[in-house]
Amino acid sequence: MSQIDIKKYDTLAKSLQLEFNRADSIIEMGTGIQGSDDVSKHPDPAPSASASPSPSADANASLDAEIARRREQALQDLLKVIETYVKENKLQQEVFVGDTPQGISIRLSDKFLFDLGKADLKPDARPALDKLSSLFTKLDTTISIQGHTDNLPIQPGSAFQDNWGLSSGRALSVLRYFVDTRKLPEKIFEIAGYADTRPVAANDTEANRQKNRRVEILVVRQPEGSVQLAAKH
Repeated sequence: MSQIDIKKYDTLAKSLQLEFNRADSIIEMGTGIQGSDDVSKHPDPAPSASASPSPSADANASLDAEIARRREQALQDLLKVIETYVKENKLQQEVFVGDTPQGISIRLSDKFLFDLGKADLKPDARPALDKLSSLFTKLDTTISIQGHTDNLPIQPGSAFQDNWGLSSGRALSVLRYFVDTRKLPEKIFEIAGYADTRPVAANDTEANRQKNRRVEILVVRQPEGSVQLAAKH
């Protein structure tokens, strides 16, 4: 870099000058770098093939749209099946189901699932969990199990240190039933314990605190992938 080879520099400069003065220079509006404005010699290039959608791109878009349609239909079918089951078994006070932006939410009252302050499943809750597990086998999506409590502190002598432990333990008990007893694949589940940080009602009355003590099962509405029911119910 400290010295310049003059001969090589002159050779390069002459080569560039000849290139710029060619009639077919790629520089627009001229026959060279100092040429005249003869646009006719340089027509606009033809549009490349990539400018228009390819048949394969159209096919992929159609496939994505069909997957999205089937995914949403599967969620709506699931919602209807659970609503029918709840009504037929008179579980309206224990099981609540709804369609949310995140997915299909199945809210189970804690008194339906557990004794106060405990995380061991009651025998009476198992038929409903069995029904849900039979539906989950027909889905290809994430199922989130979320434990929630009221804001009252844990009573002395409990197996749990605080509401974080209780909410997590309850979510884990439901997961264990699906995985260990019903043999559902572990990979479709995720669990979380939120203690009293996500109430659905003010913790100012016993009735409202009861609403907050719950396990929610969320069948996630995923933006990608597929959610399909293998068969109609």
